[in-house]
Amino acid sequence: MLLRIVLLTIFVVTAVPGGAQQPQLPVFELSAGMHRIEAEVAATPESRQTGMMLRTSMPPHRGMLFVFPEVGKHCMWMRNTLVPLSVAFLDEKGRILNVEDMQPKTEDNHCSAKPARYALEMNLGWFRSRGLGAGFSISGIDKTPTGR
Repeated sequence: MLLRIVLLTIFVVTAVPGGAQQPQLPVFELSAGMHRIEAEVAATPESRQTGMMLRTSMPPHRGMLFVFPEVGKHCMWMRNTLVPLSVAFLDEKGRILNVEDMQPKTEDNHCSAKPARYALEMNLGWFRSRGLGAGFSISGIDKTPTGR
C-alpha cells in the first residue's frame, strides 16, 4: 500500500495551458465503499488556494482532498477552474456532511452545511452516480497530512 502511494506521488504531473505546471501534490488512496479514489492532497494554504485551477480534465477515479487546519464552515468556488466538479464536505471522521455541484469559471460560494474538516472534489456527478450522500464515510482520510 505504501509503495502504491509513493509511486502515485512520483508519477503525478499536472500540466496546465501555456506549458506551466501546478505544484505536484502528494496522492493518497481513499475509498468510498467499493469505489477507489486517488486523491491529490491540498493541505497548505498555497495548495488549497490553487486547487484544480486551470486543469482541463481529471480522470474518473481521481480527485482532490482539501485538508483544512481547523474544523469550520468552509466554502469553495470555481474561479479559474475549467472542469465541472462536485464537492463533498467531510467531518473529522470522513463522513459526508453535504455534496454541492459546481460549474466552471464561477464565483458562487458552495459551503459546508455544518462545520467541516475536509472537502473532496471529484468530477461533476461522481457522488450522485454512486449513491453517496450525507452520512456516507470516506475511508483513508486518517492517513493524509494535517492541514496547516
